[in-house]
Amino acid sequence: MTVSTRTDGIPHAIMDTDYPSSSVDWLTRLIVFDTVSRHSNLALIEDVQSYCEQLGLTVDLTFNDAKNKANLFVTVPAGDNADIVNHGLVLSGHTDVVPVDGQEWTSEPFTATIRGDKLYGRGACDMKGFIACALTLLPKAVQLSNRGQLRRPLHLALSFDEEVGCLGAPLILADLKARGITPDYCIVGEPTNMAMVVAHKGIAVYRCRVHGKSAHSSLTATGVNAISYASRLIGYVDTLAEEISHRDDNDALFDVPYSTLSVGTINGGTATNIVPNLCEFTFDYRNLPHMTQEDILAPIQAKVAELSAQMQARAPETGIELMQEESVPAMTDNESSELQAIIAALTGDSKRHKVAYATEGGQFTNSGIPTIICGPGSIEQAHKADEYVELNEIERCDSFLQRLLESCTTDK
Repeated sequence: MTVSTRTDGIPHAIMDTDYPSSSVDWLTRLIVFDTVSRHSNLALIEDVQSYCEQLGLTVDLTFNDAKNKANLFVTVPAGDNADIVNHGLVLSGHTDVVPVDGQEWTSEPFTATIRGDKLYGRGACDMKGFIACALTLLPKAVQLSNRGQLRRPLHLALSFDEEVGCLGAPLILADLKARGITPDYCIVGEPTNMAMVVAHKGIAVYRCRVHGKSAHSSLTATGVNAISYASRLIGYVDTLAEEISHRDDNDALFDVPYSTLSVGTINGGTATNIVPNLCEFTFDYRNLPHMTQEDILAPIQAKVAELSAQMQARAPETGIELMQEESVPAMTDNESSELQAIIAALTGDSKRHKVAYATEGGQFTNSGIPTIICGPGSIEQAHKADEYVELNEIERCDSFLQRLLESCTTDK
């Protein structure tokens, strides 16, 4: 493997065609690709595409509008004696990673470094570790397919821009629907320490823009203070957050057993002696699967209308805008009991977990594909400086995927 620099200064790898045979080597290879969400992921996708084509597989790509990012979907077909057609099992992972800006790393983030029993590098656990294990599994699946022993297709789905709103996965799912591919199950390999996560919360991000009217601070009655009205709305959001935390339909199986509302950023004002004419803030809503965005949106919209009316009574050009910037659905466990039973039998661990963070899993379940989350590494290491995955987690994932593959085979 050699490393070069693109004309835009972003390092990337020029990969040879002697592909790895182990998951650790695959992970080392994948980390070299700087797939921070603001960059293209095409170099990584093209490398994986070449690998899959060397295995005799047909790769399907779906692109973003700018054509500088792509999803990859590839299928190892079932054998001749298959009793299931166009169904199968999806192994899903996102190729993008979060930035390293401002973080103090003790080793180069885009070069895999093994120290002791850990492999360090951006994406090591979130979530190139799982992708590495899945790529290592592919040749074994192809062998079984060629022998006619794979009774259920095995699919690999790699997406772009999960970290900035799960933007890539919907394109994969739309493409599958158009092609008549209806997978039986999906496993999203986000880091769970190889525990079975059966549900997660959804997330919606909102931006609120409060338009006031400027005035000299000695003449406050002639202005409309955008910060003051923003603070009233923020106070209402906090009150609503407290109310929904005490609902009688909360779910104790979640690590945070209630839906949450949280203000994240705020910006406004130009000087202390000027009544501010603009204030913006953002907040996110992380909902339990049985709750909807409407549960909080309706009361917040009513409060926005109330406050806007008060502002406009003083100056008609004022008011409040409420805009949704991001939305990722929750993942439910309503349809995945059969998959859960399969995973529990393979791992010997029937414990089911529910988590507060969101993944692409909710998009799969919304498309009618029963899904669980299970992958190597800990979510506590994700997005941090010196991100790492323990080597035994990679070994556990390899073993799990091998057993999963064996469950999709038949003697012949």
